Amino acid sequence: MAGSDEQAVRTRARLTALLADVSTGVLTTAGGRAAGVYLRSRTPGLLRLAVLTGLPGPLFRSWWRLHVGRPFPVADAYRLGIQVVLPNVTETMRRYPQFAAGLPFPFGSVHVPVPGGTAPLGVLTVLHPAVADTVDDLLDRELLGRLAEGLGTELLGLADGDEDAIVWDGEPLCVRPPASRPARVAVGRFSCDPATSVVRADDRLHALLGLRPGEFAGTMTALADAVAPADAHRILAALRDTAAGKPPSAPLSLRARDGTPRLLDLWPADADRADRAGTAVHGVVFDPGTAASADGAADLLPEGVFCLDRLGLIVYANPAAARLTGRARERLLGQALWEALPWLTGPPYDDHLRGALLCPEPVRFHARRPADDRDEPGDGDWLAVSVHPGTDLLTCVLAPASRVDTASGPAPAAGAPEDTVAGARSMTPLYRPIALAIALTDAVTARQVSAVVMQELLPAFGGRRLAIYLLQDRHLYLAWETGFPQGFLAPFEGIGLDAHVPGVETLTTGRPLFFESMGQIAAAYPGIALDAQEGSRAFLPLIASGRPVGSCILGFDRERAFSTEERTVLTALAGLIAHAMERARRYDDEAALARGLQQALLPRRLSTHPRVETVGRYLPGTQGMDVGGDWYDVVEAGDGLALVIGDVQGHGVQAAATMGQLRSAVRAFALGDRPPDEVLSGTNHLLIDLDPGQFASCCYVRLDPATGRARVARAGHPPPLLRCPDGRTRLLDISGGVVLGVDPHARYPVTELWLEPDAILALYTDGLVERPGADIDDGIASLRLALAQAGAGAGLGGGRSLSGVADRLTATARHATDRPDDVALLLAARRPPPAPGR
Repeated sequence: MAGSDEQAVRTRARLTALLADVSTGVLTTAGGRAAGVYLRSRTPGLLRLAVLTGLPGPLFRSWWRLHVGRPFPVADAYRLGIQVVLPNVTETMRRYPQFAAGLPFPFGSVHVPVPGGTAPLGVLTVLHPAVADTVDDLLDRELLGRLAEGLGTELLGLADGDEDAIVWDGEPLCVRPPASRPARVAVGRFSCDPATSVVRADDRLHALLGLRPGEFAGTMTALADAVAPADAHRILAALRDTAAGKPPSAPLSLRARDGTPRLLDLWPADADRADRAGTAVHGVVFDPGTAASADGAADLLPEGVFCLDRLGLIVYANPAAARLTGRARERLLGQALWEALPWLTGPPYDDHLRGALLCPEPVRFHARRPADDRDEPGDGDWLAVSVHPGTDLLTCVLAPASRVDTASGPAPAAGAPEDTVAGARSMTPLYRPIALAIALTDAVTARQVSAVVMQELLPAFGGRRLAIYLLQDRHLYLAWETGFPQGFLAPFEGIGLDAHVPGVETLTTGRPLFFESMGQIAAAYPGIALDAQEGSRAFLPLIASGRPVGSCILGFDRERAFSTEERTVLTALAGLIAHAMERARRYDDEAALARGLQQALLPRRLSTHPRVETVGRYLPGTQGMDVGGDWYDVVEAGDGLALVIGDVQGHGVQAAATMGQLRSAVRAFALGDRPPDEVLSGTNHLLIDLDPGQFASCCYVRLDPATGRARVARAGHPPPLLRCPDGRTRLLDISGGVVLGVDPHARYPVTELWLEPDAILALYTDGLVERPGADIDDGIASLRLALAQAGAGAGLGGGRSLSGVADRLTATARHATDRPDDVALLLAARRPPPAPGR
């Protein structure tokens, strides 16, 4: 076992190195600003970003996972096996509007499938500056194709027949791209313990000093000699003084062995213990190189200036940047932006930074540093931020935002996000429609759509109250509410379209209604009940493709004006909500049909035998279409029983219908007492002839209740578990064939085993043992352990029935709110023979 673990570690290390080399090689040989490689994961149909070169991973977290069925260029390149070329944002918006909405910046991209036998292993993606019509003059597409083919060959060689070795289920590896010119500033960090003289240096310091990790002795003396041999005595003295609580007042100016300037900044590891001897010391070594004089000039600027590399690491900061951000320079340099300045990240700031990384134009916005987020006490301040793109670095300039206009609109409600302040409100039209559109793509039910509106729309405008009404039979019914007094909206439930109230009028006229005060509502609708004495309201019509869907009401606790820009944006957002609600209605109708179809197809009762007890469980998924194609069955087969479990690919009406056809076919073969291999072969041919565009897995067991002889065949299905009467539990080694519906010549070998009295045989679908990002083997091991614990006493006249065992095995899945797949479980146990005389 240890040998296999070591081999897996070595394979993963080789895979990581290969991906890093290929992605950086793409940027070097084929051009482009950033590159990435998606690989298949263990979750069927899910691609994961394995490596990202030239962009900070945390800023692109939304694109780490991608289903091959989504309308994205990476998915099409993988599914269709073709290059997808998008020269500019116009072409991207035309072909992939959802992808363009998530990254609304002027850039282009090329997506190349990585070949690997019958199906691609992944997709190679390159981002580049936008061009007018074609990328052929910018990127060599033929070269990209050869690079992708080479990667596929290397991956297959690395897998050595085991494709599980080249799947990716973790976070992406983020790689710094090769510099287009010598770095202006190099930074390395270290820490040391003066008591032991041990020094721990990061990889950047090794690179800065020209040392391989194995060449550095890891002592204070070795560090001093490597940084500045002629000034080694000064460095050692400064390290000792810092540990004693007397750090240098300014960075030490030193000279490297070749005479180039270097700076060394030191500080105690624990500022509260800086006056005590023996405190550990942290330090940063700067190598400004030929740009030292330029950096010195930047140090004198009144504006704050700091630089980020392509992975979001702060590599330079002048004193003004430290003052304006409230962070000491040593707490900025060498740190990731989201760790050093968390208030400058997250919505909508991440969107601005993504724009600066992907397009050549500067980005300008306002940000507020919280009062409590600084090394020294002080008030929070508004800052004007300018981000200037570069090939290797982003240069960020900070200035006090003394002219932020807070008088043009009312103050935000207490606790409202800062982007509701008038000075920052200009970001709302750019950011919120995009954020809402992206979030709505994953909302499939009316409740999910309403929840997205509450999370995305209300905070954007400082709203506190939300009500969404949907139209049905010329009446409006409440679908969602938050923030209104309890029971206030009850009188409006089921209100007709002839009522004179703003929620009805906005829908019947198709015009949004904006009221800056409650007095305006009372004047326009005399006698109408009001839920507050002050505040403002917006009533938005939900109309999709000319069809009325319902009304949306936004409530604000304070009186406020609605600018022309805000009215336009809110009206556009209402259209997005209406289309999402219309889609949710269709989903609800299809889900209800699929649930009814599946309930009709699942067995109402299982065939019984005096010597065999069986129990089945089914749980629908909690994400996407609620029902899928999982099924189980117990069928009389001659003088024995057939135990069946299967899983049709996909969800919805089509999957449920295919499941019903397969269940009927298996039952027919089982009733004729056909051998297990013939049952699966016949069902396979039927599915291929039906050609529903789906495949299915299945496990079929023919059990002789009298002897316990069981003959098993499986088609791409997880192998069964067996709990012996003495409590030992094992995963059965059952030979298998490919899934049903793929290969008309497939063969399904039969394995024979014996089921002792009081043993428990467990058949299950992958929804019970598989979770995104986790190894299915770990899930099976957990189920095996649960079966061992739950089976104590089952079938033995003890304290737990077989039904109780089934409940315990499905308990975790039953209470999960994020179950992506449906679950089926079938348990069977032979009863002991009756005692003599009974």
